[in-house]
Amino acid sequence: MTRVKGGSRAHQRHKKVLKLARGYRGAKSKLFRPAREQVLHSLAYAFAHRKDRKADFRKLWISRINAAARMNGISYSRFINGLNNAGVAVNRKMLSELAVCDGPAFAQLTELAKANISGAAVR
Repeated sequence: MTRVKGGSRAHQRHKKVLKLARGYRGAKSKLFRPAREQVLHSLAYAFAHRKDRKADFRKLWISRINAAARMNGISYSRFINGLNNAGVAVNRKMLSELAVCDGPAFAQLTELAKANISGAAVR
């Protein structure tokens, strides 16, 4: 029986990996072995960081809301508590947009929150 070399399939696999490794520095974009290792790591990082991005955006929104709430004389936690007590169901992404783009509307929400802070928390 004749020997079959996997040349064409190996060449396709190498091309596929090197295409994914375009833009990497040095040997990681030119040579198959370093490129394969870096591509595997990059795909793992991409998977993990897609999850992390959601938490990062939530932190950003909370920071923006907190800054705007403090400019209106109330802390973030008391602001959220007041909105919950008032039955206002606006998510943090939209609150952040209001804080950045529409200050007067956010100020009205802070007044509503101040009016609905639970009695035990008021000092």
